[in-house]
Amino acid sequence: MSSLQRTMLKGKLPPTIPGGRIGRADSFKKSRIRDYKPGMWNEFFAEKEDVTVDEQRTFRIYRTKQPEKPGPVLLLLHGGGYSALTWAHFCSEVTSMIHCQCLCIDMRGHGDSKVDDEDDLSADTLAKDIGDLILKLYPEEVPQLFVVGHSMGGAIAVHFAHMALVPNLIGITVIDVVEGTAMEALASMQSFLRSRPKYFQSIPNAIEWCIRSGQVRNVDSAKVSMPGQIINCTTNKLATNDLPLPDDVLEEAHHNSMFPNPFSISEDEESSPPGDDAADGSSESAAAGADFKKPNTTKSTTEAAKNYTWRIDLSKSEKYWVGWFSGLSDKFLNLRLPKQLLLASIDGLDRTLTVGQMQGRFQMQVLARCGHAVHEDRPHEVAEVISGYLIRNRFAEAASEFRCHMPSC
Repeated sequence: MSSLQRTMLKGKLPPTIPGGRIGRADSFKKSRIRDYKPGMWNEFFAEKEDVTVDEQRTFRIYRTKQPEKPGPVLLLLHGGGYSALTWAHFCSEVTSMIHCQCLCIDMRGHGDSKVDDEDDLSADTLAKDIGDLILKLYPEEVPQLFVVGHSMGGAIAVHFAHMALVPNLIGITVIDVVEGTAMEALASMQSFLRSRPKYFQSIPNAIEWCIRSGQVRNVDSAKVSMPGQIINCTTNKLATNDLPLPDDVLEEAHHNSMFPNPFSISEDEESSPPGDDAADGSSESAAAGADFKKPNTTKSTTEAAKNYTWRIDLSKSEKYWVGWFSGLSDKFLNLRLPKQLLLASIDGLDRTLTVGQMQGRFQMQVLARCGHAVHEDRPHEVAEVISGYLIRNRFAEAASEFRCHMPSC
């Protein structure tokens, strides 16, 4: 079973109870309190820019600073539903290891990018968007580009390289997407999407869900990436435009967890209600009835919980799913470029790639103890693997004392 399939199946399970002693309310509250304060983009990137390709397309990009020595540009493509901010921690790690610049893009229909037809998410359209954007950014000479893509972004990276839309493409890394397992996972994709909450009360609540659901296992990554995946229901703008959050909003979010512990009993509930010492049962019932409070389900309360929703409705892109992944393994193997595949599980390989790996047609690395969002769960290890690959192929120089690890499973 692939990590993508496991992630989707996990979405159907009830949220797990956080670690710590289950018992009195005060002890549980102390164990439950966790910092879900959103992170800012400028903690990881030197600049952001809205690049207008033509009248119909404007794309948001994030870039790290120029390297001290000449090095490649890492073109980073996010997965479906994510945004360019999913690469934030990875960018900090990789630029500290090698001389390079990271270029992260909000793809069509995602993040802060704006296009006339956001519903057109075909592989060819997405790949052409990337090509046109690169040529717009570098009109005179395209620098050495090394493309890295995760999930859907990995599939688009392969299509982009296969279509040869720009010159000076020197290599590719695909993260946790394989044709065989991806095609199998499509059957349960709609049910997985339906299992997600449609709305969030606040940005910290969305970050909390991201961690509790297992979509991302690294809370520091989720703090940066999750605001790039949701929009404000009132302004219809990306949640990143609401940052930084006021202190009162952060304080309120601390006390309004999306996942209250079903086994904890508050101190108020433990205290005896007035009337418990009544002589007859009718008085007992009356007192209990007077003390009982119905759940607050007024319209204002319900609407208050609908402050944020998903930036993109992925269920509407179903007609393009097969096009993203069909023929992906053959296209990947036939690229005349140095190729690298990063997986969260050794079970992820399909037959075509298994044969190709045995023939030495690409380098494969398996990173354990992580979910589908490998680069968010373990940004340091992913940066090490990619940096080592670039150094071995003499595409980049080490920026510090970097120990180059040999590929392994």
